[in-house]
Amino acid sequence: MTGNRALLTNFVEKFLGTVLFGNNDFAVIAGYGDVVIGSMTIKKVYYVEGLGHNLFSVGQFCDKGLEVTFRKSTCFVRNEDGVDFLTSDRSSNLYTIALNKVSSNSSTCLLEKASSSQSWLWHQRLSHLNFATINNLVKNNLVQ
Repeated sequence: MTGNRALLTNFVEKFLGTVLFGNNDFAVIAGYGDVVIGSMTIKKVYYVEGLGHNLFSVGQFCDKGLEVTFRKSTCFVRNEDGVDFLTSDRSSNLYTIALNKVSSNSSTCLLEKASSSQSWLWHQRLSHLNFATINNLVKNNLVQ
């Protein structure tokens, strides 16, 4: 979800309901679109009017076959082989993903979906995220 309409391409304006927040405020889901970053696309990102942060959907992770596990101070997102794909630390009752701390147990070569120059571009745009994690994003169809 995003509150920044300018991030979305192929935007479809459509009332999709509302989002209820922890403080009992709600906001309208006014449509959806794709977020394009370089040659990658994250599809069907909801546009929520007034949302101040970009949020990941646990349901979307699960729909992609990933397992999401919450613990007292950490959240783990694992692939179907049980390998940690993302980890998140809890701070002020909010789990945040520090992409530079993403763990990877394997070093894989870059997938054919991303050329070497595209991978370097992503590496730079994602705050020097390691290549194994970029490969995992592509491999798990979280981006195109």
